[in-house]
Amino acid sequence: MADPRVKQLRIKTGVVKRLYKEKISYIKEADSQKNRIDKFKGEGKDEHVIKKEEEVLQECLMIIPDTQRRLAKAYEELREMLKAEDDLKETEEYTNAVAVIDEAKSQFT
Repeated sequence: MADPRVKQLRIKTGVVKRLYKEKISYIKEADSQKNRIDKFKGEGKDEHVIKKEEEVLQECLMIIPDTQRRLAKAYEELREMLKAEDDLKETEEYTNAVAVIDEAKSQFT
């Protein structure tokens, strides 16, 4: 029978990985939206259109801190689990979790 700790480790690793990718995606989307607004302003687009685009940008910027908060929580939970489940070091799931932790660490420095 499979160890339930391994399943939990796999789930927590997936959560951190997903939130990390989500945050990167939102940041890219915000940059893209900023460029789009600048382009519209340069082209002299209608003020109403620019205002709506700026609202979209603000919504995107509001999502980033929430995603960061959720990522920080999931990251810490995974780190704590890795410390507590030291005996799982030989498993592939543990190795994957360490790799994801290393990758996501860049979001906290």
